[in-house]
Order: sequence, then C-alpha cells, then structure tokens
Amino acid sequence: MSNQGAPFSQGSAETGETVASFTQYEGAQKAVSALIAAEVPAKEIAIVGAGLRSIERITGRLGYATAARSGAINGLMLGVLFSFIFVLGSPAAPIQAFVGVLLVGIALGMLLNILMFSIVRRRRDYASVMQVVADHYEVKVAPASVHKARVALGTAPTATRPAAAPQRLDTPPRYGERIAPGAQPPQAAPAERPAPAEPQPGQDEERA
Repeated sequence: MSNQGAPFSQGSAETGETVASFTQYEGAQKAVSALIAAEVPAKEIAIVGAGLRSIERITGRLGYATAARSGAINGLMLGVLFSFIFVLGSPAAPIQAFVGVLLVGIALGMLLNILMFSIVRRRRDYASVMQVVADHYEVKVAPASVHKARVALGTAPTATRPAAAPQRLDTPPRYGERIAPGAQPPQAAPAERPAPAEPQPGQDEERA
C-alpha cells in the first residue's frame, strides 16, 4: 500500500505539535472529527497517549470445570463451522451426520482446553483481561497545519495591541505635539529664593 504524500513516514516517532489535550479518549476523538470537518488533512493528525500503563483485571478462578465449559463453547462454534462445510459438500446427508459433527467439535474443544489448562495450571490458575490505558491523550498535528488546527479548535492565541506609552505631563509639549483633551499644560516650577547670608562674627563687633 502506497503512503506517498503523508507527512509522517510509517514507523516514525514524529507526531507534530500538540494542539489539544484530553483526559478521556472520547474527547480526543471529537477533536479529530472537528479537525477533519475543518479540512485539516487526516494524514497530518495523530492521537498520542501519554503516561501509558497496563491494567490486568481478574475475572475469576480457573479450574477443570471452567476449562471444560469454555472448551465446549469453542468446540460448538468449531462444530457448527465443520457441519456447514459438510452440508455444503453433501446436501443429501442425514441430520444425524450434522449432529454428529457438532458433538465431535464440542468434544474436541473440551479436550484441547483441558489439556492446555493442565499445562499452564501451575503458573496461572485464574482468568483475567488485560487493557492498556493512558493518563491523558494529546491531539498532535503536523507543523504545516498547526495554525489551522488551533483555529478550528479555538485554541489559537489572540493578537493583542501594544499598550500606548503613558503621556508625561511634567515635560513641555514638543512642536507639533497634541495635548490630550482635559490634560493640564505643564507649569514651570517656581524659582527658589536665595537664602539670606548669615552675618559673620567679625562684622557684628565692628558695628558695635
């Protein structure tokens, strides 16, 4: 199968930039659907699970009876398949042959399952279900479509206008500069009066 034109090569660990993060996998699925609806190329989208861990849930204890019961169910399905093939090959076969094939399948399934259980019984005598879960899921997009994806999800940064520099009122306006309405024109600082000179001791004695 050809994979030409895809931004991520098969088997590559490159996943692009994160545009959204969710704690549940369903949230990541909805985000991917929104990106595809916004015409973001599907080949440029990836869902990455972070913090993976495996959970094994114990469903019950295994025994010969349990092994025989599960083997009988598997053998029944196998017998139905063989019976169907047998009927297709011999349409005129009696019903007893059909039932016989079913019973043989059930017996074969029970025997195989009991045999397998007797082999692994010493190492494992319980039934369980294994699943892999993640702490959170990140939706990542190739760099060429990051801005478009963020706009579609509403996570694009908004442009802010730079704040105007505050106008100082303690300096006189320059030529051609307009003063904001209501602003008081700068006033010159009052000149400081010189302090009177203190008389020296020699001058007081001469006057006396």
